[in-house]
Amino acid sequence: MNGEDTVTIVAVHGVGNSFGAEISSEQKEELRAIRAASWTRHLAEGLGVPSDHIHLDFAYYADKLLPGIVEQGTAALDELDDPLEQQMLAAWAAHLGVPPEIAQGRLTAPLRQITAWVADRFDLAEGPLKVFIRLLFREVAAYLREHDSPHRLAARDEVAARIAQEQPRIVIAHSLGSVVAYEALHAHPELRPELFLTLGSPLALPRAVFHRLSPTPAGPGPNPQGQRPPGVSRWINIADPGDPVAIPPHLARYFKGITKDHTAAIARYDFHQAKNYLRSAATAATINPYLTTRGSRS
Repeated sequence: MNGEDTVTIVAVHGVGNSFGAEISSEQKEELRAIRAASWTRHLAEGLGVPSDHIHLDFAYYADKLLPGIVEQGTAALDELDDPLEQQMLAAWAAHLGVPPEIAQGRLTAPLRQITAWVADRFDLAEGPLKVFIRLLFREVAAYLREHDSPHRLAARDEVAARIAQEQPRIVIAHSLGSVVAYEALHAHPELRPELFLTLGSPLALPRAVFHRLSPTPAGPGPNPQGQRPPGVSRWINIADPGDPVAIPPHLARYFKGITKDHTAAIARYDFHQAKNYLRSAATAATINPYLTTRGSRS
């Protein structure tokens, strides 16, 4: 196989990818390789090509956030007891249209009620959704809690280091990974991937994510905008309209420089899963040109 037939990718994971705090460096590398192989397989299935057409490195940053995650008590399955997590949950609920009498409560009751409302609205299973919501806001809060926290800088630097090492044509970032990768690419303008592909991204979520980004979105008037990272040639975003994490929809309304902003049905029940985005026709159509030709930077 010659280089013209392969594409180099750095993948940046979303929430729910922690390998745990007590594993050795060797175990971490083994697990990182397993995740890289999994992402490669899903992409290859969507593209309809052998896996060896894809050289994918998995940028793992979850271990950098572990010290920043606020530990919760025995009732953690039913509550968010961290004020920032509660604030982010309320902002998310408001954008989904959860009625104020549900969204403005506290602790156990609103998490149960918000989960029930969202599950009904998006036709999702309530139990898995509640576990996911807790996980989502724990990790998002751990990353975005402070602009220059050691956890945030370490996660961002890990992603930047992987991109610098691999010099990929494509960076694919899912969920919270799109936030980490966006900041890493801004912090390191010397990194120059041809394509930045964001999947199921919450980058535009006001108060919870958008206004906490670094660099801070700016511009005249009441509607600031973020910017495409300076070293990125093309930024394409893909979001399933049924994905309650990828809100508000139409990311290009909030960020300048997005080349294409796809709204595409990805999966009806297995919401927000990276594997479904990776296998999708929209992702295949986006990546396929980079498989068949080296192309030129635009």
